[in-house]
Amino acid sequence: MEWPSYLDEYQKLVIRMNTPRVMFDNAGCSNATRVTIDSARRHGILLEAVQVLTDLNLSIKKAYISSDGQWFMDVFHVTDLNGNKLTDESVINYIEQSLGTIHYTSSRSIEGLTALELTGTDRVGLLSEVFAVLADLQCNVVESKVWTHNGRIASLIHVKDCDSGSQIEDCRKINRIEARLRNVLKGDNDIKSAKTSISMSVTHTERRLHQMMFADRDYERKPIISKSNDSLVVLVQNCLERGYSVVNVQCKDRMKLLFDVVCTLTDMQYVVFHATINTAADRACMEFFIKHTDGTPISSEAEKQRVILCLQASIERRASQGVRLELCTSDRAGLLADVTRTFRENGLNVTRAEISTTGDTALNVFYVTDAAGNAADSKIIEGVRQKIGLNDLKVKELPLIYHQKAEEKGEPTVGVGGAMLSLGSLVMRNLYNLGLIRSYS
Repeated sequence: MEWPSYLDEYQKLVIRMNTPRVMFDNAGCSNATRVTIDSARRHGILLEAVQVLTDLNLSIKKAYISSDGQWFMDVFHVTDLNGNKLTDESVINYIEQSLGTIHYTSSRSIEGLTALELTGTDRVGLLSEVFAVLADLQCNVVESKVWTHNGRIASLIHVKDCDSGSQIEDCRKINRIEARLRNVLKGDNDIKSAKTSISMSVTHTERRLHQMMFADRDYERKPIISKSNDSLVVLVQNCLERGYSVVNVQCKDRMKLLFDVVCTLTDMQYVVFHATINTAADRACMEFFIKHTDGTPISSEAEKQRVILCLQASIERRASQGVRLELCTSDRAGLLADVTRTFRENGLNVTRAEISTTGDTALNVFYVTDAAGNAADSKIIEGVRQKIGLNDLKVKELPLIYHQKAEEKGEPTVGVGGAMLSLGSLVMRNLYNLGLIRSYS
């Protein structure tokens, strides 16, 4: 193991004594790989373990968490996107190494890029205006994630200077970027809550988006379009004889669901002592026994309601609304500004976006609705595809968990172009995108 330079010998000894023990078992469960983690307990370690698994787009089918006393034990039943066990040794070794070093590793920072954080009131065409400003200021967007919820928007955008190809260090240019983006976010009626800033932290991107929306208090706001969500139920009650608060969540299952819930509980300064997670078909049932970091349970009805609202928001933020469009094309200056302008001109609203660049190729995902937040007209979608390029912009169904229906019918699960999806191609691609391997085939 290669140690960080800031650790002294005593700290190294403590880490050796407390290094999590990770075990993989493909024999004990018929339809998933069982990953067991034993470790000394500390606040946040559960979130870090879940983060390692979900960053590789692994599906957590079941989990059992117990961390009474000073010891922590997690058991996760995981599969790849197709519901298959993990068999690739390089992937297993990476997971084992990552889980075994979460005591002293920090989130990956994106070197050589400037990180911009934006929050404000969402509106049709806002993302188009943001990318147009960045293009005008000679900023190339390398990576970005955009979430919208209850009429609010949060975005973390990593950019570099078009001329130098490196991060932006000119303070005057940074000030111009912040000022112009703030004016865009303010629009006509968001003078107080619109925020732009340069981020210096290396917090996990999706965790940071949760934190930004939590700070923006999106959970207190009413959705612009009221949609019935009877499938999402969050209940909180106290188990006084044991000193815990018990949180029950029932909702539609999806990828990264457990991460979103645990992330919110952790950032609200609650500790998960015990938990059980079960999934069946497209439903997830989760039960958490929690306390404050000071060891006390939830103490008031108002606090219970706040936890319920915050957990509901954390689940809804990533819930996919609209048609999923995937753009794969050669990267160029102003690409995002042009694409999102085409969306705006055709009355499409972007509810979520994931922007990434691999080499000279742009790999972008957009979820779009019509201007009112309803399903977009298929004719409009096809018209937009023709303008941007039929081979570049494609309509994609949600992969991942939704393949279960096909599996139940005995149908094969296919990926882009009809190719069979495999752990070797999907998880290794995630390792490549995370910068953890140099190449994959």
